[in-house]
Amino acid sequence: MLSSLLMLLMLAGAYLLGVMPPELLQVLGLKLPLKRRDPHYFLPTTGSRYLLFGSDEASMHQQFVDFFSEDDWQAHKALQAEINALREDVAPTWLAEPLSLEETAERFVRPGLRNTFVDLCRQPVSHYLDRFGFRSDLLRAMYAVTDGFSGLNGSWDTPGTGMNFLVHNMCRLPNSGGTWMVVEGGMGAVTQQLAAAARQAGAHIHTGAAVQQIEVQDGRATGVVLGDGSRVDARCVVVNADPFRLRTLAGKEHFSDDFNTFLDSRKKDGTTMKINLALKGLPRFRCLPEARGQHRTTTHLLPDEHHVMQSLTQGFADVQAGRLPDFPTIEWYFHTTNDPSVQDKDGHHSSALFVQWVPYQLAGSSWEAEEERYTQHLLDIVDTFAPGTSDLVVDRMTLTPPKIESYFGISRGHIHHIDNAFGFDQRFPYRTPIQGLYSASAGTHPGGSVAGCAGHNSAGCVVKDMGLTPWWPTA
Repeated sequence: MLSSLLMLLMLAGAYLLGVMPPELLQVLGLKLPLKRRDPHYFLPTTGSRYLLFGSDEASMHQQFVDFFSEDDWQAHKALQAEINALREDVAPTWLAEPLSLEETAERFVRPGLRNTFVDLCRQPVSHYLDRFGFRSDLLRAMYAVTDGFSGLNGSWDTPGTGMNFLVHNMCRLPNSGGTWMVVEGGMGAVTQQLAAAARQAGAHIHTGAAVQQIEVQDGRATGVVLGDGSRVDARCVVVNADPFRLRTLAGKEHFSDDFNTFLDSRKKDGTTMKINLALKGLPRFRCLPEARGQHRTTTHLLPDEHHVMQSLTQGFADVQAGRLPDFPTIEWYFHTTNDPSVQDKDGHHSSALFVQWVPYQLAGSSWEAEEERYTQHLLDIVDTFAPGTSDLVVDRMTLTPPKIESYFGISRGHIHHIDNAFGFDQRFPYRTPIQGLYSASAGTHPGGSVAGCAGHNSAGCVVKDMGLTPWWPTA
């Protein structure tokens, strides 16, 4: 059985699977043990209002009318209908080399949504959400936070947050209903099945073999140098690390000034913080004390209706100035309620707080000095929604942006490598200017999240450039 620490480590980073294309599962023969969360979203308040989002539309409608308005319900339905249509249209582009935004719209998006698609990908998420006529600022904030801001160094009025919103709404897994799903056994089940498929295809996987340099001769990648000084010769090198680490490994001097300028223009600090929690019991929410599935959801903790928009604006401004926001947006996840197999030997629950935004570097202080205090401050916020939650915590693992950088090896702690505000052909290319050097990073198209598309598309470039015939269907 697991200890509480091992339970936290199992879900230290990614925790849900949503945007991996079902076509990729079929190509690789993956049979992932996926579980739908139903309900999937919970919007609690510190008063009596709440919303549980799930497949029971009648119940949802009643909650909207009771706690918000009929206008908000109609806005929600219109938003979901339009996103469903865009998801269907854009889906084929994820397993292909990217085109420009305009070419993508012309080739893949139905005529009536082409302008909407381009505006969504270029404009702030606020412009997109305001089209639907939500009366509640709390609902507008919830939609923006969970999909427009997640993993992004941008806010309500930042151009490109709409692109991030689209990426996070590309959930097409079987029986998902357009929602993010749980992988039974933890996210390691995904990598284990991918590793098994690779070995079956003839790959050799070496762990504990750090790469310290990509060798480049006469403008071509010729292999890698490992941490122990040994060399591995190769006809091509495919790098899954972020683009900035790729450049460091290959040597900045091997890239042109224009290319280095292109990459530097996309370098932003990570603003995500994650707190993994082991709980000795499930919290009791002030607005919904009885269990109605809220402990299986993504739970959105936001300031009260009358302060939420001002709080979002001030919070992002604080982060840009290196200050810790008083009330950042918090998404609260529960793992073991959906998948008891990842509980520890004492039956503790695995849970996590996904916090957006915090600074990478603090002004006038340091994360070493502030981490403990700020973590408790965030738990105090949780207590206002679910009193006594802090007392349920038996172990915790805090990942600030610098800790995300050191723990996962991601430059500046940016979980998407490059902001998802950059979309399609504006992301890092699969083919680098160094011949034989390819990227399969989250910084490439279609964007950050556990998707698998970058590896698929980069592999397609490799076999094409080497004059090989792929064994899998290609676009």
